Amino acid sequence: MSSYKLLIVESPAKAKTISKYLGRGYKVEASQGHVRDLPKSQLGVDVDNNFEPKYITIRGRGDILNRIRKEAKGASRIFLATDPDREGEAISWHLANMLGIDETDACRIEFNEVTSKAVKAAVKNPRPLDMNLINAQQARRVLDRLVGYKISPLLWSKVRKGLSGGRVQSVAAAMICQREAEIEAFEPEEYWTIDAEFVSGKQRFSARFLSDGADKKELGGKDEADDIMRRIENAVFAVASVKKAERKKYPAPPFTTSNLQQEASRKLNFTAIKTMQIAQQLYEGVEVEGMGSLGLVSYIRTDSTRISDDALSQLRDAISERFGQEYLPESPNVYKSRKNAQDAHEAIRPTDANLRPEQLKGLITNDQYKLYKLIYDRFFASQMTPAVYDTMTADLKTEDMITFRHTSQKLKFAGFTAVYEESMDEEADETDNRMPALSEGESVTLVSATPEQHFTQPPARYTEASLVKALEEKGIGRPSTYAPTIATIIQRGYITREKKRLYPTELGNVVNEMMTKSFPDIVDIQFTAEMESKLDQVESGEAEWHKVITDFYGPFEKTLEAAEATIEKVKVEDEVSDVPCEKCGSMMVYKMGRFGRFLACPRFPECRHTQAILKTIDVPCPDCGGALIERVSKKGRKFYGCEKYPECQFVSWDLPVIDLCPNCGGRMVQKRSHKGEITHVCVNETCQTRVAVENTNKDDENE
Repeated sequence: MSSYKLLIVESPAKAKTISKYLGRGYKVEASQGHVRDLPKSQLGVDVDNNFEPKYITIRGRGDILNRIRKEAKGASRIFLATDPDREGEAISWHLANMLGIDETDACRIEFNEVTSKAVKAAVKNPRPLDMNLINAQQARRVLDRLVGYKISPLLWSKVRKGLSGGRVQSVAAAMICQREAEIEAFEPEEYWTIDAEFVSGKQRFSARFLSDGADKKELGGKDEADDIMRRIENAVFAVASVKKAERKKYPAPPFTTSNLQQEASRKLNFTAIKTMQIAQQLYEGVEVEGMGSLGLVSYIRTDSTRISDDALSQLRDAISERFGQEYLPESPNVYKSRKNAQDAHEAIRPTDANLRPEQLKGLITNDQYKLYKLIYDRFFASQMTPAVYDTMTADLKTEDMITFRHTSQKLKFAGFTAVYEESMDEEADETDNRMPALSEGESVTLVSATPEQHFTQPPARYTEASLVKALEEKGIGRPSTYAPTIATIIQRGYITREKKRLYPTELGNVVNEMMTKSFPDIVDIQFTAEMESKLDQVESGEAEWHKVITDFYGPFEKTLEAAEATIEKVKVEDEVSDVPCEKCGSMMVYKMGRFGRFLACPRFPECRHTQAILKTIDVPCPDCGGALIERVSKKGRKFYGCEKYPECQFVSWDLPVIDLCPNCGGRMVQKRSHKGEITHVCVNETCQTRVAVENTNKDDENE
């Protein structure tokens, strides 16, 4: 009789962590993701036979499957413990088919966190495979294959080889192209503001022009601003009204997948792909020196903000112990998930509220620590009391009713802000924290007034964070698709990322224009969102997956036939650089490869010279005076090195600046806070002078 039970997970890291929890009597194997899929070399979907998929064993998975089959033969019981989502359910289904397990047997287990308690509880409560989840995943896979494998060859023949026209990626690329068109078409309008400084007794405070009479008025030009400046030059101001209030600011909910990606982009400068890679490591289990392999966070693909009763109870105890009862609300904070959220899993949270980030610093990688701290702090703050501010609004008027308004606030009680505050894509204007003691009727003295010209700004280009937010709000894709979608459109060369902003390339605009004209439904936001809803209906058992595909494919096939007959071949001209080819002297052109843009000789194949794009910075090498070049390490981290390497070994992780330290004359580098504040810091360890620098370039924020 067999002496062990076999548990199959997806990743080796998770297998190692779970083996520690279950101990003797269990063997844990990893499938290393999918074991079967549609073939890459053909459509793999039988369009004439009710769209049945043709699955094959993935190349390179043979040895893994042989090992799993060998262990399965000697096991008394087999548990399929792949990730708790549609894709994980489908992987379990494929494993069951390959191991001869009846899908109606209680073979499937799932857990929201890789902890001893969760895994042991899951093993005691196996269930049959959920065919609704599996069919929803099959429907998505077949749908995406039909769109990709039917449209992509058309793009190859009409534009160039290597392109793709996926279902969700086409909408994401279209959104970026549309935003760029809005920016190009935008016509700025001039307006002016007047900021003033006043004195009441010994108190100095600020105010801004509000109106020149009874109604609020915008200053449209310099003449209007000059007129106000003339009228207030010798005017007497009095306090017309003072309003004081108390404002409460409530904490943000714990992370879902999308807002984890957004906040990691804003605060940590992580790409969506990097965020999900590190989050997956934290979920599956990481080696912690002195503690072994630990699953540090709950499942990381979720659109829900709820948390379990056990996690909530532990967190409330931790808040009370760390901060005291005044920071703990009488009843738990409850958050609503989005309207179309599936709510299948908890929010992303630490598995142990008592394991503080400081305890892990230096024991896990720096990136793992940063992301764990972000998740931990957000979760911790989500169940704390609101921050309380004293606010004040005072209107200051002249005899002819010119009005300036002072607004200020002071923190009265920190509440959740003692732990964490959410970042925004566009930072709000700073509020004066000087709260003068003013009373109605008293006179105040105008010290200075400064008129300033402004122009209305076009909509901001998308960042990865704001694009993820927009995709979620519009119902495009699901938590697991945001990161790979963005990565794909960048890799295909449709989009480029510069200083965190996403720009369409000429190729991206050409492909988007072609898709918009020939496949309007594919790039239509509403159509794509409705298709996501239909896939959700398959998951809930309200729709049959074959019918969903059939209803889509009929109109799509007719559109495809029309496009093949009407689309004309388009030539996308390569962008010419100002760099001459080292071999033949021709001006090199920009090309897109699997690792991003590079320079290539336009005389290919006669001349095959290529070279990397080097970005120099306007600061000489402090060691030899040569040019400094921006480079990227093997792990993707940006650094700066001398062009004369290896003769000159100068290297800096921080951006060197031209200014020298005002105190010691030493070299300085640029540092940037998570809020985008720039500081020049002396590298001399005995000096380390810091000089604040105003950031006037909006697109450079949080680079």
